[in-house]
Amino acid sequence: MKIIITFICIILIVAIAIWFMTGHDDQEKAKISGKKQFQKVIVKGGYAPNVIVLKKGIPAELDFDLQDSTACLSSIAFDELGINQELHPGKNVISVPTDKAQELGFACGMNMFHGKVIIK
Repeated sequence: MKIIITFICIILIVAIAIWFMTGHDDQEKAKISGKKQFQKVIVKGGYAPNVIVLKKGIPAELDFDLQDSTACLSSIAFDELGINQELHPGKNVISVPTDKAQELGFACGMNMFHGKVIIK
């Protein structure tokens, strides 16, 4: 019996380790309306989606909808763009330049939660 319990515990530990070590990207393409693209990002225990795909050359806005009272998630930083902005409950629109293909990372104020914008 002890061997079976030990075996089950080992399997659970390995499964949990694999889950935490693999990416859990929630990728979504921004909606294009007219000559603008837009994506809403829910900020609640992380970012959903945490990977946003934008089309190069079309002006883009991201709306970070803060629904979490965690202090860490109350700000957003795009280091490559020099943006470090406080988030307030509800709508927080950030314009993202789409003049060149690139990947832009973003993170919470404590650098614990991450996401990225892919421009192609």
